[in-house]
Amino acid sequence: MIVVTGATGVIGRTLVGLLRGGRRPPPEVLAVVRRPAGDLGCPYTLADFERPESIGALLSPGDRLFLNSALWPGFADAHRAVIDLAARAGVAQIVAVSVRGAAPGGRLGTGMHGVVDAHLRRSGVPWTILQPSGFLQNLPHDFRDGVMHGSYGPGPVSYVDARDIAEVAASLLTRQVGPDAEHVLTGPQALSHDRIAEELTRELGRPFRYVDLPVPEMTAHLERQGTPHPLAADLAALMAETGDGRWSTTTTAVQEVTGRPPRSLSAFLREHRESFA
Repeated sequence: MIVVTGATGVIGRTLVGLLRGGRRPPPEVLAVVRRPAGDLGCPYTLADFERPESIGALLSPGDRLFLNSALWPGFADAHRAVIDLAARAGVAQIVAVSVRGAAPGGRLGTGMHGVVDAHLRRSGVPWTILQPSGFLQNLPHDFRDGVMHGSYGPGPVSYVDARDIAEVAASLLTRQVGPDAEHVLTGPQALSHDRIAEELTRELGRPFRYVDLPVPEMTAHLERQGTPHPLAADLAALMAETGDGRWSTTTTAVQEVTGRPPRSLSAFLREHRESFA
């Protein structure tokens, strides 16, 4: 059985659909959700990372586990606990969603994921860690009202479509378990945020712009939007780190795993015009 945590998220929901709809016969899939989700189209059960034992109780020898959830203060401890429970249950594989550049001690999610990734590598369970860059699906929110503020600077940053992440996961979870591996997942190109704004303007037919701010000014901007100071400062600093060149390269991992190239920004915009309304 394939156990999918975070099944109502942007990656998990797509993954469940791929597993149930794209393979004949479809594999046995169990979606793990925090609240009822009858529209998933597959069996689901209620469990919560805040109670790791509720997820551990679902696992059996030979299962494949997709490990993914949103970030919150208890993220690292909860995910490590689920990994330990999966090891005790004898699961055959864990495919985990991390983030590009994850490392213990990093800012915010990069640090949390780094701690979890290190624990997974030591777990004794066969593993694959997916390390995506930023999601194209975040752009409608980032460019709400036609303007995005950030501290990325002029450097190019790679984004990836969350559907490509789900397709990579589906491929890995339905083939023979291979050697432990890490896959850095990106789209086909890296663009500056000014270039992204130009692409939005061209594809959507109305003006978009990116406003770059120094980290202190971006911190103040986030605070005015209601983000508490420590988090606002870390978010702004993380933007500057992301834009310093470390996300400027692209990889061929999506094509290598799935057999097809990743979706481009232009393709995403054509398919999601209504999301920018």
